[in-house]
Amino acid sequence: MTKRAKGKVLLYYNAYSGSGIFKNNLDHIIERCQEKGYLVTPVRAANGVMIDRALSEIDESEYSRIIVAGGDGTINICVNSMVRYDIHLPLGILPAGTANDFAFYFEIRSDIDLALDVALGEKTTKADVGVVNGQCFINVCAMGAMVDVSQKTDPNLKNALGTLAYYLKAATEIPQIHPIPIKIKTTEQVLEEKIYFLTVLNGESAGGFRKLSPNASMQDGMLDVVAFRKMPIVEFGPLLFEVINGRHPENKNVLYFQAEDFVIESEENIATDTDGEKGPDFPLRFSVLKKRLDVFVSEETWNYD
Repeated sequence: MTKRAKGKVLLYYNAYSGSGIFKNNLDHIIERCQEKGYLVTPVRAANGVMIDRALSEIDESEYSRIIVAGGDGTINICVNSMVRYDIHLPLGILPAGTANDFAFYFEIRSDIDLALDVALGEKTTKADVGVVNGQCFINVCAMGAMVDVSQKTDPNLKNALGTLAYYLKAATEIPQIHPIPIKIKTTEQVLEEKIYFLTVLNGESAGGFRKLSPNASMQDGMLDVVAFRKMPIVEFGPLLFEVINGRHPENKNVLYFQAEDFVIESEENIATDTDGEKGPDFPLRFSVLKKRLDVFVSEETWNYD
């Protein structure tokens, strides 16, 4: 644990993230920061333009930390700018999206005061960052059927139902899926598969599916690949329920492995998604920035180094 000098806090926020936690608590957030002796520099989310400008000009020595208020997509934009401009300030999270998979991994609660206790604390832990075609992702890069579930789900439904909205939307997509041929090249093997859906995960959850990769770690320098192979469509529904409960890695219809450097190719034009937003085109080249982030965590609930 390192004692940090008082100074400024850069507050990067998305006023329209799912729960509205920021716009309903802006004054309270600033008050809590000031009580700790910090001046607040607010930066409003605007397609990454303003955070990019702010971090390109920042004097890192004047700041104690960056606090992000928003969902995984907002954190993704901030982390990409941090990596682009070689910013190594520790990162505090105020989860304000629908799924909040990054915050869930680090056991950061959605209660505003509990999240602020963590973000304004002193305990941090390291976290890997995934990279695909030069673009960073904090949780997941996905491709294939249902890849755009989070993008298609009605914002009002997400606000009302939370992660249940993702499950309901995913169920409606099942009749439309078709197998996609892919080739995966690692340093050890070449795999050719026909898959319905594939995710490359840094953490254990994505899109509200909390146990998509139950054994994944953001601190092991590896990415977890989970793919649903071509199967009779009647087996897909039961598999989806296994995924919800984290019982799918041993299923014969699931391809699972870990790697830190690999390429995925396909002859088809497959849509991709990174942290809930549109992702890059094929071929996809994956790597890991090992322990690139310092993330504030709770001293009471987080027990990992």
